Amino acid sequence: MNDFIDLIQRIQTIDDAIKVFGHVYEIDEDIDAAIKFAIVAHDGQFRKSGEPYVIHPILVASIVASIAEDKTMVIAALLHDVVEDTDYEIEDIERIFGADVAHLVEGLTKIVEIREDELIKSGTNEKLLKSALSFRKILIASIKDLRVLVVKLCDRLHNMLTLDALPPDKQKRISEETLVVYAPIAHKLGISKLKNYLEDLSFKYIYPDEYAQIDDYLTVHKQNLNLRLNHFIDKAKNILNQNGFHRDEFEVIGRVKHRYSIFLKIQRKGISIEEVLDLLAIRIIVKEPLDCYKVLGVLHLNYTPIISRFKDYVALPKENGYQTIHTTLFFDDDIVEAQIRTEQMHRLAEYGIAAHWKYKAGANNINLDWINNLTYQSDSIDKFIETTKSDLYTEDVIVFSPKGDSFTLPRGSVVLDFAYAVHSEIGDLATAALVNNEFTSLLRILKNGDVVHIITQDRPRPHCSWLETVKTSRAKEGIKNVCKQRLKEVNRKVAYKIVATIFKTSSKEIESILKELKLDTHIDKITNNLDRLKVVISKVAKYKKLKEVRFWEILKRGYKKPYLKAMNYFALFTNKHIEGIEFDYCCHPKLGDEIVAIYSRGNAVIHHKMCSNAYELINDEKTQMLFVKWRTKQSSKYRLIIALQNKKGALLELLKELDKLDLNITNIELGIKSSDTAEYCKIEVETAAQKGNTIKDIISRKFKLIDFVSLKDAYKSV
Repeated sequence: MNDFIDLIQRIQTIDDAIKVFGHVYEIDEDIDAAIKFAIVAHDGQFRKSGEPYVIHPILVASIVASIAEDKTMVIAALLHDVVEDTDYEIEDIERIFGADVAHLVEGLTKIVEIREDELIKSGTNEKLLKSALSFRKILIASIKDLRVLVVKLCDRLHNMLTLDALPPDKQKRISEETLVVYAPIAHKLGISKLKNYLEDLSFKYIYPDEYAQIDDYLTVHKQNLNLRLNHFIDKAKNILNQNGFHRDEFEVIGRVKHRYSIFLKIQRKGISIEEVLDLLAIRIIVKEPLDCYKVLGVLHLNYTPIISRFKDYVALPKENGYQTIHTTLFFDDDIVEAQIRTEQMHRLAEYGIAAHWKYKAGANNINLDWINNLTYQSDSIDKFIETTKSDLYTEDVIVFSPKGDSFTLPRGSVVLDFAYAVHSEIGDLATAALVNNEFTSLLRILKNGDVVHIITQDRPRPHCSWLETVKTSRAKEGIKNVCKQRLKEVNRKVAYKIVATIFKTSSKEIESILKELKLDTHIDKITNNLDRLKVVISKVAKYKKLKEVRFWEILKRGYKKPYLKAMNYFALFTNKHIEGIEFDYCCHPKLGDEIVAIYSRGNAVIHHKMCSNAYELINDEKTQMLFVKWRTKQSSKYRLIIALQNKKGALLELLKELDKLDLNITNIELGIKSSDTAEYCKIEVETAAQKGNTIKDIISRKFKLIDFVSLKDAYKSV
């Protein structure tokens, strides 16, 4: 397809465009009529590059024909801009070319209208993450006919191929939209041909320097890479031939990982391009599914496999039908990934859902569950794009319910992800699980083939601290909703108890008073807002006919300083005498967490607001509570990836430096080898001070700092 795409980029005349089209699809009477109609409709219209506009739909139709070979889709591609850009109406399309073509053209026009209404216009200062809303609406609008999506992806590919005619700001904006909206759709539809082109073209305009570095490396090392690939291919052919496979029973082809994929691997793992293990891969294409396993056996018996990188998508296909065995081997003095599949699997891997039309297999049994999952999102645009990206750009594992129903989840998913995949209510009520008949926690990472049984309880159990552990958007949204509801409930009950404790009465009486005073609507907000609390206290004091001046004097006399200094973290507001501050054994909240203070035997006992023990005490009518807040700013959290020399004392030296910087280490991962001389060390730290850049600068002077990222914003480098 590379030569075909290169040819398309050089087309400048209508006649040449028609010739290219004719090479990939037969121009019969219907197609000829559609081409002529498009030429007439777009007469006098030109692209920014100065070429006749109609060249665009003809070449879009050529791309569609090359991957889908469906006449209705091809004709719709030829006419996809007619209703939008000319005086013709959808009724004209239906009258001349039929209802099915008109249906697709209308769907494509609708996408344009949605984009026009919802996508942030270029030239504004707003984030392009707004396009996530466009993404969602495109999915919802197109879910009834995926042919619309396929044609739209081909349209976007040609637009990206001709992006040089636009100014730099528009090039970048359109590329960002493509990378966020269209490439993920191509990925989920399984059309790797389109996905790879869309990603690489977007990458080129968004990160031109990084693209140039990778492109230069591949260009400089092209001969060496080709020699290595040919070596792998020859060795694979010989070893298979020696083990009973005739030369005409299989085919071996090679590939170099595409540029954006290399970039992502480098960024995620903090490695150099030389350390990308699957930079090169061979594909072994056989006749029958059973032959895939025979080939696998031959390879594993002759070359040492890296078992952690083995994936069997033949027995357990991905949601979109993708089937291939992946195995990574120590191939002589090199490492190479081998992908083993049948011819039919290969067609599906290359063309995805489009293969159903390209090879006349029909598309009646296509799994649309992934689309339903993606539309299960909050109305927050930023949250939507954050969660959809985590769903779209991950590899999958397939696990089963006790009844044998299969569920596809992102690699790294935990049991709680499975619970929410079964049903949101199951996720909310989950308390434990059986995995392969063994009791386990809800945070156990799932592997391919696991059988999972969820144990539930009667009421939702908040798992707020697990938000960063789960992988799926459905689980993240479920946890957020449960925690939000519980937090509001707790705040409301705590608010009544704080006021009740001050006035030495019951929370029921305070609730009744505030309802009468019409102060109960937003009462939950006083737990975090001292000014609001003071207003409520004043109005309750007036209602109870207490003299406000006298009341505040009593309050001040009880509000003594010693406990304000305790731990240098908390400030309390109460008319109770406080001897000290202590933690219970159940929760130990971290700096910045939501907290409550329970008054017990002269002490303020601090709990996390989501603590189950605290929840029981809050529901106890006898419990007295105090207003509490953190005195210091919320902590900052960072993830560091550091290359350490593989020598005695290197880690100790690093830990000492972190201690000097007053950093609290919350997680550390060692032994990620990059070579014989260095190891990667991944450390997560937190600090009460907002000094990310200072920390980064100091560590960079003494150690090889690969990455330094704020955990509050995964996309923000400090």
